[in-house]
Amino acid sequence: MAAPTGAQLIARALHELGIKVIFGLVGIPVVQIAEEAIALGIRFIAFRNEQAASYAATAYGYLTGRPGVCLVVGGPGVLHAMAGIGNSSANAFPMLLLAGSSESHLVHKGAFQELDAISLLTPHTKLAIRPSLESISQSITNAYRTSWYGRAGTGFVDLPADIIQGEGEEFTTNNVPNPPRAACDPDRIQAVADLIRSARAPLVIVGKGAAYSQAEANIRKLIDRTKVPFLPTPMGKGILPDSHPSNTASARSAALKGADVVLILGARLNWILHFGEAPKWNPDVKMIQVDISAEELGKNNGNPDLGIVGDINVVTSQLIAAFHDWQYDNSSAYAKAIKASTDKNEMNAFKTAKVDKIPMTYGRTFDVIKETLHKLSPPEDGGIVYISEGANTMDISRSVFPVEHPRLRLDAGTYATMGVGLGYAIAAHCAYNLPDAEAQSGSSAHKKIVCLEGDSAFGFSMPEVETMARYGMDVLIFVVNNGGVYHGDSADSDEWLKLQQRSLQGEKGGLRSTSLGWEVGYEKIAEMCGGKGYLVRTPEELARATEEGFKSKVPVVVNIIIEAGQAKKLEFAWQKSAQKTKKAAKL
Repeated sequence: MAAPTGAQLIARALHELGIKVIFGLVGIPVVQIAEEAIALGIRFIAFRNEQAASYAATAYGYLTGRPGVCLVVGGPGVLHAMAGIGNSSANAFPMLLLAGSSESHLVHKGAFQELDAISLLTPHTKLAIRPSLESISQSITNAYRTSWYGRAGTGFVDLPADIIQGEGEEFTTNNVPNPPRAACDPDRIQAVADLIRSARAPLVIVGKGAAYSQAEANIRKLIDRTKVPFLPTPMGKGILPDSHPSNTASARSAALKGADVVLILGARLNWILHFGEAPKWNPDVKMIQVDISAEELGKNNGNPDLGIVGDINVVTSQLIAAFHDWQYDNSSAYAKAIKASTDKNEMNAFKTAKVDKIPMTYGRTFDVIKETLHKLSPPEDGGIVYISEGANTMDISRSVFPVEHPRLRLDAGTYATMGVGLGYAIAAHCAYNLPDAEAQSGSSAHKKIVCLEGDSAFGFSMPEVETMARYGMDVLIFVVNNGGVYHGDSADSDEWLKLQQRSLQGEKGGLRSTSLGWEVGYEKIAEMCGGKGYLVRTPEELARATEEGFKSKVPVVVNIIIEAGQAKKLEFAWQKSAQKTKKAAKL
């Protein structure tokens, strides 16, 4: 029997690790790896761009709790996939990246797509390694385990063409068990529990790290027993149901400003949480960070003497035991302030959602989509995965669509990366809807993947609609089209054409840097790929397209023309917390 090729050894190593899906874009020489993987029963999802493929692999790692795998060519393929490496590192999503490279003996000779990827990627990955034929299995296993254990990130394996095409010997790949889970010193747990019990205004922050850790059962038990108010981060929604009585999401500012002791589960004190600093927070607040990475403790306004290094599942279980039968008094001034703020904000949101005008507003658009989807799939069933990107689209829709189960909402994340949407959608379809699905959330067997895309964000990866069509993915994509990044340039076509002519002639007062085309026909990309497209302008048209798109078995793009918003001020809440302030150094 002929000796196995390097490509066969690589595919077998992945198969023995339990890999079921590979995302990527092939060419010489990695196409051989993909074909050998397919022959072993591993699904290969071929993308139109390595950037989207790498984003998909990171999202698959987040949704399943095991590293997603991405395969690309060397040189330019590696450069494109670096976007996924950044996304993996910033969000702590595990990814195994495999890339081809030029023959070993042609290094420094100007070989085909030659790139010293090891030197390039070592500073940005947890491990970057180039194996020999004899060490293929060991190297892939090490990179896979390293990407997963501890704070998740990327493990990179560089695969020269002569390794892929060479012949080697069979090696058994050792199984990589789930990462060990660390507990905390019982004395520290008791001290933290006592501090929270003594707090006037305690708050629990629940982040996407808790969702990745699949800690929802213990966190739900913790909140149900203690009645402490909680606030989910955007991707932490669903760890506890949005409908939970202790949820403070509708009173976010009041909850942050009023809290005096905060327990942070799976979130970091970065821009999303205003660095834990005034004026968004009480300047005297005590922050208790629970993190798998000790380096995070004490960061920004965290209290290092209160920080806990450990697995969220284990630590929350310890805290439940330490609290005994204690419950927070929800008749407190803090609880009443949150309730008053919630009532006020929800009434304002209701009024905003019912503003009936043409072109539609963001609020009205999302309200119509929500009401239609809820009739087709109640939130308690967990039958919809929401993917959201685009500045206004993501910011506004976050509070509109309730999520009752974990890992059913993904967005641009810690890196605020635009262009992740369609890659994430493909990953979510694979994670939840393939016959051998590796992710689970809610009671619904099949999940509808719903993308809420700003027109600018959609432009980053819209060729992947063809990828969805090719693999029979029934993704429903809403493109919220205001004709620009943040805002459009004009409210009518004649005015837009005048601005365009000024720009073409080099005159002042033309199209702004944020301008996009006038009412671009994004729905047509679905039609030309075998999917369905809808152009809508009214609530009635949108409701009909939403229902038909939800029931469709092919990719659907609903192109929603909304108000351009050209006269509105460009401002987001996180910008205020990014402004420079004077404060004493924290020692």
